[in-house]
Amino acid sequence: MSTLEARGLSFAYGQGAAVLKGLDFRIGEGEIYGFLGPNGSGKTTTQKILARLLHGYGGRVSAFGAELSRMGADYYERIGVCFELPNLYERLSAGENLEFYRAFFDGGTDSADGLLERLDLPLGDRRPVSQYSKGMKMRVVLARSLLNRPRLWFLDEPTSGQDPPHAVAIRELIREKAAAGTTVFLTTHDMAVAESLCDRVAFLAEGRIAAEGAPATLRRAHARGTVRVQLREGDGLATREYSLQHDDQREALAQVVRSGPLETIHSTEPSLEDVFLAVTGRRLDGS
Repeated sequence: MSTLEARGLSFAYGQGAAVLKGLDFRIGEGEIYGFLGPNGSGKTTTQKILARLLHGYGGRVSAFGAELSRMGADYYERIGVCFELPNLYERLSAGENLEFYRAFFDGGTDSADGLLERLDLPLGDRRPVSQYSKGMKMRVVLARSLLNRPRLWFLDEPTSGQDPPHAVAIRELIREKAAAGTTVFLTTHDMAVAESLCDRVAFLAEGRIAAEGAPATLRRAHARGTVRVQLREGDGLATREYSLQHDDQREALAQVVRSGPLETIHSTEPSLEDVFLAVTGRRLDGS
């Protein structure tokens, strides 16, 4: 059974032009689904609709097998939301923030201390979160989004503001939750994050899904089928490319591998951002 499904999802702000233009997607239990697009493409609008922060959309959306528009407050018992900009009570400590939000849930919750520890935040710290760095604030928001053990987890730029060790730890946490059955809806500008985490990605451009699939599948579909090698020539290196689509080129490559002064060999598979540019005509930064 799918956790989240949209059919013909559309939306416009007031009397303005449509921001979303008939989105179709289906996300399974325990799947990490990346929703990628430049600013203004409709990512945030989609996420707000799915989190029930925006209403009045067109089409159909279902979550956990039920029509989203008909779901009550119990929906919030089953989801976690972590947006990019920290929205905490700045005068409260991290622990006080989490304890405050724990009181909103009727079901079981995880301990504040356990989540703080998991996200490498100091226990018993009485400082107000206004004194925390952006990265620390974001980890408090992540902890808050996990208080109710969500089955559907909305993440917006989850590694924003993190140093490399904390970014790695957050990616490991996301994989762990997905392996335990939590469905993850992830929006990000970071293609490396998307490629390392997501089971499937959707490329959003001008309110429409331009392509969808597993990152490796999308990359292979746009590969040129060539191999780039570096050969030692005299005191320097020469770079050559060989096509895997032609017999004579494959034989030439095999000859280089067997007997040539080979230094390096690489496939020329496109990056996920290369594929995004090819499909949408734009980069994630909007250029």
